[in-house]
Parts: sequence; structure tokens; C-alpha cells
Amino acid sequence: MVEVKTSHFFACLDRLRLIQRWSLMRNIEKENLAEHSLQVAFVAQALAIIKNQFFGGEVNPERIAVMAMYHDTSEIFTGDLPTPIKYFNSEITHAYKDIEAAAELHLISLLPTELQDSFAPYLDSEQFSPEEKHIVKQADLICAYIKAQFELEHGNHEFKTAKKRLENLMEQWHSQEMDYFLQVFLPSFGRSIDEIAL
Repeated sequence: MVEVKTSHFFACLDRLRLIQRWSLMRNIEKENLAEHSLQVAFVAQALAIIKNQFFGGEVNPERIAVMAMYHDTSEIFTGDLPTPIKYFNSEITHAYKDIEAAAELHLISLLPTELQDSFAPYLDSEQFSPEEKHIVKQADLICAYIKAQFELEHGNHEFKTAKKRLENLMEQWHSQEMDYFLQVFLPSFGRSIDEIAL
């Protein structure tokens, strides 16, 4: 008989739904970290498939999807630090990245010892290749952009600066697969169900 001990890992993951994104801004529609993480996983997998299919990539879309699913789990312990604070200066940015790394390792430590090595490749960002990190970051930016666009389309001008900042970041993280996604899939966002279900 395998000796079992209670693990708080999944109870912690369940807290993702309680962490609100964009917390310092007025939102027409609130978004929690669980919702965001799933959307990022969808988009990251798509970017990986597009990269492989059209642009000579050799990445693992399923691995990238799972990495994306877990990409913000450190925020269970840190909260969603607003971007203006997170990137206020290089010292704060560096310190926050150290805190995120420690939070990732702590979350892994909550798993039964026998499972830690199986989960760590998806939770410990030190185990991600630069290419994998790039794709997940692109997906994260695309999803934030979709949110900002939604808020603006519904009259919330508070997201105007955020959308511009995201456009600049997307240019910095640019890739062919990102361009493809934006051209093929982005125009449908904001349309009615009657328009997109046909």
C-alpha cells in the first residue's frame, strides 16, 4: 500500500479563480487568473501548431499548452502585481522575478515527492527553453490585447493606454506565427455569436 499524505497543490490552483486581473482598472467584464490561463493555453497551443505547420518549427504544442496553463500559477502566492509596479524599475522587476521563481518552486514542493519531477517541467520556468518561453509570452500578450480591445469596444477608455502598450510589446515579441494568428483569428473577437457561429 502506498503511503499517502495530504497535498495542498490543487487546492492552491483552485485559488486562481479568486485572483482578479487588471485589479487597478475599472473593468466592464472582470477576468480572473483561471480564465486567463485557459485562454493563454488555447492561444499558445495554436501558435505552436502554426509555427510547426507554416514556419518550420519543431516545438511540442501540447507541452506548450500545459506550460501556458500553469504560466501564472506563481501569482497564487504573489497576487497579480499591476504592470506599472512590476516594471517600475529594473530592481523591482528583478526582485519580482526572483519572487516568482521561488513561488514556482514552492508550488512544486506542495506535490507528493513522487510527482514533483513530472510536474516541474511545466511549472518551473527555469526548465523552459527560450523558444517555449517566447511562445507562451506571445500568447499572454495576445490574450491581454484581446481583453483591452474588448474593454475599449464597450466604451471603457481606461484601457486605451494598456492597448497601446500591448501593441508596442507585441511588436517587440513579433513572430510569423503571431502575425498569422492576429490576421486569421483576431478579427472575429468582438463579433456577435450570430456572426461567428455560421
